[in-house]
Amino acid sequence: MVGQRPRHRPFGLQLLIHICLLHLRASGQPHPTLRPPAEETVAIQGVRGSFVELACGSGPAPLVVLWSFIPLGSLIPRPVAVTDGVSSKVETGAVALGIASLRNSSLVLRELREGARGYFLCQALHASGGQLHTTYSYLALAVLVPVSKPQVRLSDPSPVEGASVIATCTVREGTEPVVFAWEHQAPRGPGEVLVEVKEPLLWLDPVNRTHLGWYTCSAHNAVNRLSSDEVFLDVIYGPDKPVITVEPLGFTEEGFWVSEREEVTLSCLAASNPPSHYVWLHDDTQVHTGPTYVITSASRTHTGLYTCLAHNNHLDTCTQNSVQLTIYYPPAGQPTCAVHPTLEDVTLLCTWPGGLPTAQLQWDGPQGTGPTAPSNVTWSQALTELRNGSVFTCTGQHPALALPALCRATLWEPPGSPTCWATATVGNQFIMLSCEWPGGEPLALLHWLDGQQQPLGRGTSSLTTHLLQAQGDLAGREFTCRGSHPLRDPDPHCSLQLEAPQLAVVESRVSVLEGGEAWLACALQGGMPPTQLFWMGPQRQQVEWSTPGLVLHSEGAQLRLQIQDADPARHQGSYQCVARNAVGNSSQNVLLEVLRYPAPPNVTISRLTYGRHRREVQLQWATQGPGNLTGFLVQRRASVRGRGAGAWETAASDIEPESRDRRLGGLDPGVLYAFRILALNHHTAGHPSEVKTPVDPPSSTYPAVLGAAGTGMVVATVASLLVFQYAVRHPQTFPCIEAPAITPSSDPAPPSTDAPVNVTITVTATP
Repeated sequence: MVGQRPRHRPFGLQLLIHICLLHLRASGQPHPTLRPPAEETVAIQGVRGSFVELACGSGPAPLVVLWSFIPLGSLIPRPVAVTDGVSSKVETGAVALGIASLRNSSLVLRELREGARGYFLCQALHASGGQLHTTYSYLALAVLVPVSKPQVRLSDPSPVEGASVIATCTVREGTEPVVFAWEHQAPRGPGEVLVEVKEPLLWLDPVNRTHLGWYTCSAHNAVNRLSSDEVFLDVIYGPDKPVITVEPLGFTEEGFWVSEREEVTLSCLAASNPPSHYVWLHDDTQVHTGPTYVITSASRTHTGLYTCLAHNNHLDTCTQNSVQLTIYYPPAGQPTCAVHPTLEDVTLLCTWPGGLPTAQLQWDGPQGTGPTAPSNVTWSQALTELRNGSVFTCTGQHPALALPALCRATLWEPPGSPTCWATATVGNQFIMLSCEWPGGEPLALLHWLDGQQQPLGRGTSSLTTHLLQAQGDLAGREFTCRGSHPLRDPDPHCSLQLEAPQLAVVESRVSVLEGGEAWLACALQGGMPPTQLFWMGPQRQQVEWSTPGLVLHSEGAQLRLQIQDADPARHQGSYQCVARNAVGNSSQNVLLEVLRYPAPPNVTISRLTYGRHRREVQLQWATQGPGNLTGFLVQRRASVRGRGAGAWETAASDIEPESRDRRLGGLDPGVLYAFRILALNHHTAGHPSEVKTPVDPPSSTYPAVLGAAGTGMVVATVASLLVFQYAVRHPQTFPCIEAPAITPSSDPAPPSTDAPVNVTITVTATP
């Protein structure tokens, strides 16, 4: 290092060193040794790689400064650097100490090396009072080395739980004392500092699953602190006994329960490293693989024992656990409420059978809360505490239902009173007494009693019947039906009396004209049980609803018989109206007379002539004598040669009574016909008239001849005109007619181009 140029020539460096050393000896001081006096030594620390500045005493600036270094274990000082304030010199061997330089009288060492560890001696030459004297400074330099990055090594990175593991932390260099610290970071959770371990060796004996995780070692000395990279300790263990959870959560004494049609999730977890492989069994049948088994819609078949098997493939170990799953389902429908009356109280019964588990039922009423019981519950109420309209509620609770199910029983009095009636079985062998009193809650209790008020059979609710053997001595006997209800006092009743039927007819004799309509009527005036009412005809056959010409009309207690189109041969006679029940019979006769209409007058044919071409005839007739008329009937009969006369057939029947003539058509000219006519009075026909055959009308030749002559003259005139016109147009066809003269100058006439005309004349004469 070169300073400012001096004003005088400086001493040589070697000369300065010798002067200082000689002066040291001349001063009578001993030669410096490795261990200077402790009280005169200044301790200084430096860090390798950094810099340190060594000061040479205090006071005025010296004339010459000489720095020397005495390594540890050596007694001989080694020159390092010298300066006279103007120039300086650093020994080449000072490189072993670092990069040395002088700053005034101080020695600066950059990039300090470990070789600088030892003692430094600073000799300073001062001039004071015209004399030279030397000062000495001893400095002990300690070079500190930073710790290197620690390295962690595991004796077994993947031990099985229970084995022994040693973790070793090493540093390549570092000034003692070096202090170690360990930190453990679990896979889940915060890091843990192992404060009790300050050694480079970490003993884990025995190792367990809590030791699994990342380990870091840190080392520090007076200079620095460094940490190692994380090292993972993978502890192999398990599987433990699986833990099974069920969602939704519901506990039973045996295990868990869920509602029917609900989604169920079974989860299995067994602590294990590496993670376990899971298999689900339902009653020893494999149903799923994996930690979670989901039943989307639980049914009753899913009830059973579920086992989770956990297997560690690395250790080839297996554990298992089981839970009982029960599927709850409510009873079908709703609770049923019923009321059963007794003599002194009313028993309320609520039932709701089925379900798993059985539903819990509880009664509530106007007086408060009643008893509770599973599946069915009863509650008795005294009659004195009951009011019409009292409402009792039964509430059903079941774990599988979000809301309770209800049924209600409302006590109310049936309206009105009992109604009695009697019916007979088919064939009137038995009589069934029936009594009904509908409505009410509870239903009314009904009993039949005889005339001595003795019960007949057992009573029933709402409707009761009693069967009696049909016999004649039952007529006139009375029976009573008594009803009882907790809310009705006194007991109401109804009565009926068995009796044979009684009949009455409107008319015992009925007359009707032939073809008319007759009505026969009879009325039932009594009878219990209800009576069978029917009509018997003149032939003593029962009139059915489907008998042709006879129509039955039932109107309440009256049965009317309508006789349509009365015919004396079929309908006239005695009819019987019969009433019959299981106690007796009754009948009434009605005589029906069917009268004929009076005979109409006789008829004679006054004229019967053919029409044109003999295809029709004109008929005229006249009546003789008194009588009512409703019309006429014309008949005809055909006579064919070789076959004789045929049967009479109707030629006209819709002739009004005022008519006296009729034109009849549709005849065959080759057939000879005979006609006759009859007078009609409703359904009565008179005697036929005489039989006549038609004749031709009188002759009319003269008018026909005159007509023909006139027609011929007209036709002849027309024909003559046509011939004359043709002759004029075609003269060459008629040579007897001279043609007109032709002058020489005139042109010859052109030939005719007209075609010939054909004429046909037809003359028809009509008589």
